[in-house]
Amino acid sequence: MSAIRAKVAGRALGAGDRLPSIRSLASAMDVSPSTVVEAYDRLAAEGLIRARRGSGFYVSQTIMPPLALAEAGPRRDREVDPFWVSRQSLDADAAVPKPGCGWLPAGWMPEAGLRRAIRALARTDADLLTDYGSTRGGVSLRRLLLARLSEDSIQASVDQLMLTGSGTQATDLVCRFLLRPGDTVLVDDPCYFNFRALLRAHQARIVSVPYTPTGPDLARFEQILGSERPRLYITNSALHNPTGATMSLATAHRLLTVAAAHDLTIIEDDIFGDFEPERSPRLAALDGLSRVIRIGSFSKTLSASVRCGYVAARADWIEHLVDLQVATSFGGPSPVAAEIIARVLAGGGYRKHMDELRQKLTRTRRDVARKLGALGIEPWLMPRGGFFLWCRLPGEQDATQVARAALEDNVVLAPGNVFSVSQTSQHFMRFNVAQMNDPQTWEVLRRALKTAAK
Repeated sequence: MSAIRAKVAGRALGAGDRLPSIRSLASAMDVSPSTVVEAYDRLAAEGLIRARRGSGFYVSQTIMPPLALAEAGPRRDREVDPFWVSRQSLDADAAVPKPGCGWLPAGWMPEAGLRRAIRALARTDADLLTDYGSTRGGVSLRRLLLARLSEDSIQASVDQLMLTGSGTQATDLVCRFLLRPGDTVLVDDPCYFNFRALLRAHQARIVSVPYTPTGPDLARFEQILGSERPRLYITNSALHNPTGATMSLATAHRLLTVAAAHDLTIIEDDIFGDFEPERSPRLAALDGLSRVIRIGSFSKTLSASVRCGYVAARADWIEHLVDLQVATSFGGPSPVAAEIIARVLAGGGYRKHMDELRQKLTRTRRDVARKLGALGIEPWLMPRGGFFLWCRLPGEQDATQVARAALEDNVVLAPGNVFSVSQTSQHFMRFNVAQMNDPQTWEVLRRALKTAAK
């Protein structure tokens, strides 16, 4: 009964689908036919399935349980489940230390610039404050984004760009457009854990490629493309999450050559690009937006509250993505959010803010790495920028156990396996250096390491 419920909940069996025959299911599960008969009879009594005389059993057309995403994959400890980790960070009280979260503290963001933009916005036409957004998003922000793309040597036209509600929504729209349930998607190992969560929602089959200090392992990448035939590859080429690594030019060239040979589409998430001291190679620039889709947002650099993302891609794909956004959101992102971001970017203060932020993060990364080293925690590499340190714990300790111990003291950590499809990062942990200025964090981390070592 549990096996059938799981297939229905995960949409492996849909309304009206025929269930396996009694004899075939009994053989597959190594049980007697009478056991399957009893299970089917009980499920029929619940209304989940129904019998057709002389034909077999079918999933009910009228009763379908909602898709429970947390149950759509194998069960894991709560600390290493991406849905639960996200909820922990998002729902925690503001006073709770969150060195495992993926954003900067409020005091590090350009609050004064945001307030000026909001005050100016209050004096604009009422239409902006009350109407739906246009299907491609606000013109002011799109113009600024085209100029920024040009700085990255990405020559995009106006019909190759659209705004979305967030960077996550941008990825979701692309997945809706390109994927069907059961399609194979390639991600890095480790990778941003919400890529895994989102792909689970799309019922994709996820495979992973080891990530190195210069990008994905190219030998494995080519091997996987030949054997698994993934439809899509999702990655960060600049300041990779969680490792902080940056893809080299040689790796980028070779990756695109292999991708072209296997007709692979790539989503390049550039959300951390502005944290780089100097811009590194971008897949979208080298590819010319042919098979690479560039997405991004300003939630990490400006505000996670005033959210707006974007997609840059082939013009014909943008047309389809616009239709999908209309179908799922009825129009583009909030025109208020888009205009606030546009005013901050156009005001001249954003570049100064990012210059100061990069300098502050350089000092903070160095200081936090030194303190972590005193606890025996060593960074996998020192990133060129950003606010993450991907670290190996001392003595091959299990990061999940450390996170569980820290959670008892109300500190949210991000253990390695939450980022790993292959579950091979059990001795690693991602630290947000900007969220580690509370002395309580360090005391809890010391205790958690001792507790997990017992």
